[in-house]
Amino acid sequence: MQSILQNIAKHVSLTPKEEALFLSKTETKSYKSKSILLSSGEISKYTYFVNSGILRSFTINDNIIEHVLHFACEGWWIGDMYSYISEKPGNLFIEVLENTELVIISKENHQKLYQEIPKLERFFRILAENSLVAHQERLMDNLSLTAEERFEKMCKKYPTLIQKVAQKHLASYIGVTPEFFSKMKSRLLKK
Repeated sequence: MQSILQNIAKHVSLTPKEEALFLSKTETKSYKSKSILLSSGEISKYTYFVNSGILRSFTINDNIIEHVLHFACEGWWIGDMYSYISEKPGNLFIEVLENTELVIISKENHQKLYQEIPKLERFFRILAENSLVAHQERLMDNLSLTAEERFEKMCKKYPTLIQKVAQKHLASYIGVTPEFFSKMKSRLLKK
């Protein structure tokens, strides 16, 4: 549980009593690789903090092609924020890519924590702002950078992720087919 408390401490200071209250509103669970935590069409009732392992969120289009939107590894948060906030069915799947331990916060407990520890609203606002900035940057990269440039940027930004995630998921994340990704990677390695 220290990992999630350290994550919070980057932005707000909790007293030992507040830390204990926070932890009392969470649940820690382990999941096996390939577990689906959320499916498209379901209402997201939880947000997840990754103690260990890797997850991905993705959507599937009408042509049954997966589009990876987000990866989450140790120390990161993941969820379908549209569904979680709106309490409407979402479009995302969340899948465990390797055995994972998660800290889970239900929507109900999340709201209670805002009431009981108001500084957590500041913490989650900062997370939301950082997420918005990252998603805007990714959108701009997708519009202005080549696939090779997007991959190189991803390699610099998330070097350990590149080594642990299947190439088909990396290809989907940068917006290319697995075949194109394989050829592109070969070209880059030759440079």
